[in-house]
Amino acid sequence: MSLWFLLPLVVCVSSLLTWVLRRYALSRSLMDIPNARSSHSVPTPRGGGVAIVLSYLAVLPLLGYQQWLGWPLVAGLMGAGAWVAVIGFLDDHGHIAARWRLLAHFMGAAWLIAWLPELPYLAIFGGVIDLGLIGYVLAAVMLVWLLNLYNFMDGIDGIASVEAITVCVGGALLYALVGIPMMATAPLLLAAAVAGFLTWNFPPARIFMGDAGSGFLGIVLGGMALQGAWVAPQLLWGWLILLGVFVLDATFTLLRRLMRGDRVYEAHRSHAYQYASREFGAHLPVTLAVLAINVLWLLPWACVVALGYIDGLLGLMIAYLPLAVLALRFKAGQLEET
Repeated sequence: MSLWFLLPLVVCVSSLLTWVLRRYALSRSLMDIPNARSSHSVPTPRGGGVAIVLSYLAVLPLLGYQQWLGWPLVAGLMGAGAWVAVIGFLDDHGHIAARWRLLAHFMGAAWLIAWLPELPYLAIFGGVIDLGLIGYVLAAVMLVWLLNLYNFMDGIDGIASVEAITVCVGGALLYALVGIPMMATAPLLLAAAVAGFLTWNFPPARIFMGDAGSGFLGIVLGGMALQGAWVAPQLLWGWLILLGVFVLDATFTLLRRLMRGDRVYEAHRSHAYQYASREFGAHLPVTLAVLAINVLWLLPWACVVALGYIDGLLGLMIAYLPLAVLALRFKAGQLEET
């Protein structure tokens, strides 16, 4: 089956499923009601990210059947992604205590890591390091953090969708650059699934993603980063550079709130992107800015690292530096004035 047939098909299926989910949410009053900690002002249906989950999981086995991706890698992404999406879905419709959510997230990360042939080496300063057992711990922490930060960063219209699409297309380009184009099919199809949802989520959003969708995207993108690094170690740095906007804002905000003694799982509006959306008075300029940063700044640096022209850690530091300046400029983690 041709990839060029699958891509528009997945977009259409995802968009149709999002429409169905929106009608379902409206009929069941599954609405995100604005409050003092919200970045929106109109009650909006939630849970549309399930469309991304279903459309992507439906097409993912074809990658194994077509031998575009090894079956162990398919099993890792499917199992972890489905598990995290179920946990997010249950949390969207009720409430799961933070400690149980965290345990479930680590279980999903462990499943994904278990399907890797081996943990990828860490490429740094021209050499590679086998981290051994500690590497598995760090990989699990990375996956769980990406999962949660994606949830934290899904706070204004379109931002999580635009981030996923640009990161996936960028990741596909990295695979092509290092000579493994078949692995590009997985991120491209995920980008297609998100694009279908974005037709309903673009500012002004008519439905929100919800924890099921954002958590799914976080762990699947992290899994792709590890899978890519297993084939070409420098790709781990490339993926982390592509994810820079979300990683830097969420990490900077979390550390600042921890230092202040805040309860980090309480809802807040202190991310840099949230301050920026309030300063500009709209979500669209911030979402488009993320698109521009990803394409015009982070993608070129990720390509330079993937091609081996610069060390991965050094490339990441250079790419992240202006993002850190922006985080400071837009008060990431700063206590919101009341």
